[in-house]
Amino acid sequence: MEHFDILVVGSGSGASIVDAALSQGLKVALVERDKLGGTCLNRGCIPSKMIIYPGNIINTIKTAEKFGINATIENIDFALIMEKMRKSIEIDRKHIEIGVKNSPELRYYHGTGEFIADYTMRVGDDIIQAKNIFLVTGARPEIPPIKNLNNIKYWTSDDVWGLTKKPKSLIICGGGFIAVEMAHFFSSMGVEVTIISRSSRLLKNIEPEISETLTQSMRTRMTIVTDVEVIEVKDGEGYKEVIAEDKLGKKLSYKAGELLIAAGLKSNADLMNLSKTGVQLDERGWIKVNEYFETTKDRIWAFGDAIGKGMFKHVANQEAEVVWHAFSHNHRHPFRFDNIPYAIFSWPEIASVGLTEEMAKKQGKKVLVGIWNYADTAYGVAMGEEDGFVKFVVEEETLKILGCHIVGPHASILIQEVVNCLYCGDSTIYPIIDAMHIHPALSEVVQRAAFNLHKSGHNHS
Repeated sequence: MEHFDILVVGSGSGASIVDAALSQGLKVALVERDKLGGTCLNRGCIPSKMIIYPGNIINTIKTAEKFGINATIENIDFALIMEKMRKSIEIDRKHIEIGVKNSPELRYYHGTGEFIADYTMRVGDDIIQAKNIFLVTGARPEIPPIKNLNNIKYWTSDDVWGLTKKPKSLIICGGGFIAVEMAHFFSSMGVEVTIISRSSRLLKNIEPEISETLTQSMRTRMTIVTDVEVIEVKDGEGYKEVIAEDKLGKKLSYKAGELLIAAGLKSNADLMNLSKTGVQLDERGWIKVNEYFETTKDRIWAFGDAIGKGMFKHVANQEAEVVWHAFSHNHRHPFRFDNIPYAIFSWPEIASVGLTEEMAKKQGKKVLVGIWNYADTAYGVAMGEEDGFVKFVVEEETLKILGCHIVGPHASILIQEVVNCLYCGDSTIYPIIDAMHIHPALSEVVQRAAFNLHKSGHNHS
């Protein structure tokens, strides 16, 4: 048995803990069941954006005619797009592998680690023990209990990255972030896409107006079916059949060449036999932590997707900082989950931070709402953008920003101005209103929405 100061399970954002511990001269063990680099690098943020960006270019070319530009797409090299993505990721992963190999105080264990006693883990034939343990094991695709699903071939966000041949048609089961982004990519590549969602609308937790704008746009390029439950799948000759049931019990049938399951994520915590070391899970299988990411066992921390909160890479990175400062400097600073920004790289793009209008009202807050359309700004007109808009949710009494939600081009960039205001000073809307904005730039749409505050339910835009 080998003993360590630090054991980190998971090489995504867990790598931040490894680096920090090594810089302090501690003896560190790293356990990784999959490829080094974690979800973001290997099968999440990075590969998805590398293939979605070419999709954006394709959609831009397809809409060029409205600007008097007659452009055609002669060929889309699907295999090349996928191969460029894989090569780029392999280069990044190789750098990580070299770093791991050349760190004398770091011992790397490749395999699934299982606890066999307090602070003691077995990985293959090795048994390791550590004084302090950090669980950053991530999550994997949730596979719903659909009849016959285990008997047919389907894709998930774990394995879709290995494709070399473009499918002719594709059914995507799910209506969340992954489903929407994958639908955008494949439809832009010329694939006939059908989304089947059990929810009444896509991206059920975002502002309803934004969901509706996205859905209307996507329906011009693909088939979207909502409010149905997939109950069975069948394998046909050259196609897969998905059988769904609506709220009235009526059965519906959909056929496509391939099937992608994007029905959410589940924690990898169940793979570690955590009961052997006193770490508890909640009823859904996520690791229980307090506001400082301490588990139910002393000297064991958990963060990232494994805890099921704010499941984004930028969140996990910041959680790592909070955890490390608490561990190394005894600086205990609770992490706030109420102002987490995120973007969905669909077409149109979506970005959001903070509370929706409905969430704010459920918390008993009196709110003002500010909405402004891209089309009502000079640059929005230049872009020919008809559907995009910004929506603010602001506390009536204090004018503190409670949330901001954007749909339209460059939403992921425009939201940052709001995020910065939320994290600095008193979080009010005044800096956005008072700051000089370049004219005519797209950022004016954010300021105009801030200027346009009115009582909820009375839209003056």
